Amino acid sequence: MERSLFDDQESRVSDRPQPAERSAQVGTPLAERLRPRSLDEVLGQSSVVGQEGFLRLAVAQDRVPSLIFWGPPGCGKTTLARIIAAETALRFVPFSAVTSGIKEVKQVMADAQRLRRAQHQRTLLFVDEIHRFNRAQQDAFLPYVEQGDIVLVGATTENPSFELNAALLSRARVVVLDALTTADLERLAQRALADEERGLGKLGLEAAPEALASLAQLASGDARKLLTLLEIAAGDVAADGGRSLDAEAVARVSQRKVLLYDKSGEEHFNLISALHKSIRESDPDAALYWLARMLASGEDPLYLARRLTRMASEDIGLADPQALPQALAAWDAYRRLGSPEGELALAQLTLYLALAPKSNAAYVAYKQARRTVEERPADPVPKAIRNAPTALMKKEGYGEGYLYAPDTESGVAGLDCLPEALAGTRFYSPTQRGFEAELKRRLERFGQLRAAAREGRLSETR
Repeated sequence: MERSLFDDQESRVSDRPQPAERSAQVGTPLAERLRPRSLDEVLGQSSVVGQEGFLRLAVAQDRVPSLIFWGPPGCGKTTLARIIAAETALRFVPFSAVTSGIKEVKQVMADAQRLRRAQHQRTLLFVDEIHRFNRAQQDAFLPYVEQGDIVLVGATTENPSFELNAALLSRARVVVLDALTTADLERLAQRALADEERGLGKLGLEAAPEALASLAQLASGDARKLLTLLEIAAGDVAADGGRSLDAEAVARVSQRKVLLYDKSGEEHFNLISALHKSIRESDPDAALYWLARMLASGEDPLYLARRLTRMASEDIGLADPQALPQALAAWDAYRRLGSPEGELALAQLTLYLALAPKSNAAYVAYKQARRTVEERPADPVPKAIRNAPTALMKKEGYGEGYLYAPDTESGVAGLDCLPEALAGTRFYSPTQRGFEAELKRRLERFGQLRAAAREGRLSETR
């Protein structure tokens, strides 16, 4: 995390970042020492910083607009902001949305305005985690961006369309940065092991290909995480007098992969969406992968049990009436067993749901019934099916003409059970999939029997 602009007076007047000077500091982490100092050193993001990338051209022309860098941790958001300032005439001012408030925002804007008017120099204001600013704080940037006092560069791991004001988004270009590929991360690890000035080259270590692959896999696209793991693993090997970094050394420093995940952020919704849609698509392998991904990331298993139970009704319904009991049984099994044993019950349920026939007919029918209730007046219950516990109610016609369906020969009495204004309305239309094919046959048969019973009753009254 960058220091706040107001940590000391000197930081208020710093012109731009000096990576070479910072690298000389004792104890500086490897990830900071190896931070790229030019666009040519940046790995990945070729669509942004490649030879035809818009950012490279904008930097070369010193015409960088306000930007919002959106991407996962360790993909280069802060690095690119520093490089822009270092390779243009902009003064670099880092600002933390975590530790600063509206008072600090206004002070920064005033300082930038005075500098531009007095020295004709613009300020690149880098706001890390800009999504943490509330609406009022975000609005404070607008006039200074419009006047050209600052070039605002924000960094966020959250979807800007959800977290940032529309007015601010309209004045900045959103740049989507991708997580680094495993190939990019392996190249970064090799660079770090070979660099004697800023990296680990002086240790003289050789890395086995499987060690590099393991580091890249563990880092999950995050360059900072890769370099942190590499520095620890290499330090342990060197401390023991070793000369080779192997997969076993990597495994010792990271026994468990830490996956990119934020239970309250966009990635949470992306993953549960992937699980839900894989089940809908009847793809058990994909469904099982996304379930395992969420559990490995620390998702609450009871949340998953609840969502899987919802899928059993919403996406499968009566096409397989056993889906809901299976879901409830798996939910109960997890409550009784806990992790890790109970996770197998969730996996079993996921496979069952993925392979079950799919139908949302019950879901659609209920939504239509609810919409009808909301849009129409409260139509009266037909008198024939009203409760008639008193003589007065019977006198008023409550229960008149009611027949007990199981006592009839066909099992159907031919009653009109919907309000008169809704007679003949069909909400539920079963599919031909799974058990619903049988329900469709029953529905049609009952319809025929009900029509015949009504015709018979009409004949009796003629």
